[in-house]
Amino acid sequence: MMSQGACVDLYKNFSYVPQIEYCSPIFDNELCWPPTPAGSNVTKFCPQKKGTNATQFAYRICKADAQWEYNNITNLQGKGYTYYDNCYLPRLRDLINMCKVLDFQTCTKVGYNTRIIEMVGLGVSLLSLAFSLFIFFRYRVLRNNRTKIHKNLFLSTILQIFVRLVIYIDQSFEDKVIENTPYLCESIYVLLEYAKTAMFMWMFIEGLYLHNVITVTVFQEYSYMKLYFWLGWTLPLALTIIWVIIMIVCTENTGCWYLYYFLPYYWILEGPRLTVIIVNLLFLLNIVRVLVVKLRESHTSEIQQVRKAVRAAIFLLPLMGIANILFLVDYRLFKNAWKFALWSYSTYFLTTFQGLFLSVLYCFCNGEVISPHTHLLDHNHPP
Repeated sequence: MMSQGACVDLYKNFSYVPQIEYCSPIFDNELCWPPTPAGSNVTKFCPQKKGTNATQFAYRICKADAQWEYNNITNLQGKGYTYYDNCYLPRLRDLINMCKVLDFQTCTKVGYNTRIIEMVGLGVSLLSLAFSLFIFFRYRVLRNNRTKIHKNLFLSTILQIFVRLVIYIDQSFEDKVIENTPYLCESIYVLLEYAKTAMFMWMFIEGLYLHNVITVTVFQEYSYMKLYFWLGWTLPLALTIIWVIIMIVCTENTGCWYLYYFLPYYWILEGPRLTVIIVNLLFLLNIVRVLVVKLRESHTSEIQQVRKAVRAAIFLLPLMGIANILFLVDYRLFKNAWKFALWSYSTYFLTTFQGLFLSVLYCFCNGEVISPHTHLLDHNHPP
């Protein structure tokens, strides 16, 4: 275990050049830096730790008076300052620079409050989705193609929420069992990304189904459930496998894939998810266009069907994944603490409470669920 004393001992036999002043060897809690001639720089490979690129270089500056340079933010005049800027992944470096401007204490406070919002939102979403699934599976009258899609969307969302809660709960303990267990940590994050991708694919299927019912088959329900099932569960698996292979081949084995979402390979998963958002937006616009035409041409007998379709189109809005687009906002845009806090709180609120929104829109406000007949389970016809 390296310490300041061990660092000094490491260079006790260092060959000093006579009549040249040196900065003393120093341990900065990450690396042990050698004696360095006054007025020069010294570089070392970045430490192998989470969120850094060990192939890049960190450096320190020994000033002309043989004292390590320090910066005004840390104010470590005796110990000096190490420039690790090149070590961090680009997006993480942007976040660190933003926190330097805003004040690290402010960033820490916003992060703590955001985690509270996440835990509450995920917990509420998990309970509401579980209750909704109970209702969908319990009553036979609700067993149709539309609710089959809802159930798969709920299942993928529950899986994603459950894995996130497991990760967050593990991070709250000092031992951090998942994070410090080889292969288990990577496996948990792989499962999380698979669940997120599956959730987005079922969002897409929700939009596709509604679009086909309204614009293609003219309000007559017909779907390709087997195709939807493979599209919703198998395609995300294929994308996740490709991402895992790329991560194994192209990244260094420095422990768990911490901050993997800052790497460019993450677009293997994020690209299709953003595509889903865009396509669902196009679906919604076309649905609205068709509905306007139908309202103009409709007769009295069609009004009720059109109204249901209008409500269904509006319900598609929360599935657009708007909150996910907010994650792409450049951190460097936040020059004020309140802007950063507003972005963080609103983004994670919309994301973590998404399960509650889905339950309300597709179950609790579902006309078939609140109908007085839904409590009458048909026992004469087993599921």
